[in-house]
Amino acid sequence: MIYRSKAPLRIGLAGGGTDVSPYCDIYGGAILNATISLYAYATIEPLDGNEIIFEAVDRNERVVYELAPELPVDNQLDLASGVYNRLVREFGPMPSAFRLTTFVDAPAGSGLGTSSTLVVAIIGVFAEWLRLPLGEYDVAHLAYEVEREELRMAGGKQDQYAATFGGVNYMEFYGEGRVIVNPLRIKTQYLNELENNLLLYFTATSRRSADIIEVQSRNVADKNEVSIEAMHQLKEQSRMMKEALLRGRVHDIGGILDYGFRFKKQMAAGISNDRMDAIYEGALKAGSTGGKISGAGGGGFMMFYCPGNTRYAVQTALKSFGGELKEYQFTERGLFTWSI
Repeated sequence: MIYRSKAPLRIGLAGGGTDVSPYCDIYGGAILNATISLYAYATIEPLDGNEIIFEAVDRNERVVYELAPELPVDNQLDLASGVYNRLVREFGPMPSAFRLTTFVDAPAGSGLGTSSTLVVAIIGVFAEWLRLPLGEYDVAHLAYEVEREELRMAGGKQDQYAATFGGVNYMEFYGEGRVIVNPLRIKTQYLNELENNLLLYFTATSRRSADIIEVQSRNVADKNEVSIEAMHQLKEQSRMMKEALLRGRVHDIGGILDYGFRFKKQMAAGISNDRMDAIYEGALKAGSTGGKISGAGGGGFMMFYCPGNTRYAVQTALKSFGGELKEYQFTERGLFTWSI
């Protein structure tokens, strides 16, 4: 028997960064995001013998351990080891040796929530194999605890919930780990127009999001008024985006994205840079009405809203910066597991 899972990556449309502690614990955060047709995949093959094999095909990495109650966390595919260790502590030893194979459709540091989505996919495939009694909130919360608390990887909370639930969601984040996921019922024509007009552009660079997020968190802890006010405005942006999508005011979205882009750069140093600013201004000159940096910033993907037929001129302008336009569709489904 082979056990498989896949979980979708996400694009954050508004409110990015307000899901990061300590801001969300003190003030409450809000984010609007949507999952897209890029995925993290995981496969488990039970084996004879006494070996645990982790293979990350997209990264060309492979590690082998002996079957044990706890695996080392040594910077070698730590996400897999972290999930394994937590599940063994909580649910007991694995029934046999196994091979865990993973693949992600976007590179690490791309701003699409790759690492958190991969954790969700790994938990999902173990849950399929072991028949674990985990609901959607359970999976997302477990993924958050493994990545943020046990492996100490800096970041927010939205990615785990987006990957698990799927679709377009307005998410609220509060103290004591409380998260509320509100699925949005957006009319098909509005969602199709958004998908048609929103370009996803890879800048051909990646970054360590943890570095930027640590600065952002420190700014809140140090009561940096400019940074905190920027986060307040981004939280308001998420409400603006929700209303625009639900009411079908899709051509307001470019302006709402631009509003967020200006404030996001005030949250922490390193979110943007000269090259990304030049890409952004180039897209605006070609007809985009606004855009954003995906994820923590500093590199990875950017998005641009292109009303009417301006997407074609914007595509041409973006190609001159040497990056890559990425095709995608919005998805309705989150984590999916199966066996065969």
